[in-house]
Amino acid sequence: MLFRPQLPSAPRPTLVRHAEAASPCGCQHAPTPVRPSTGSLLASPRTGAVAAVLLGGVVLTALLAAVAVTALSVAVATVVLRSLLASQRRR
Repeated sequence: MLFRPQLPSAPRPTLVRHAEAASPCGCQHAPTPVRPSTGSLLASPRTGAVAAVLLGGVVLTALLAAVAVTALSVAVATVVLRSLLASQRRR
């Protein structure tokens, strides 16, 4: 028990509903309905679109890098072959 820290228990958040206030003009207004939070802000249609665009960008960047590496290796192989052929012609 000496080396086990005891964390304080955090109070659970509670939903606070305000009492209906009297209308400043004196007329009878309908109370504003309280919308329960459903967490829909985390999974909106825009989130999927943004994820698709980011995924497409990552895939295209990877393809571009693969093409660049391939072009570089072909260029190095060309230089090496050219050097080998030129050294054979001199002999």
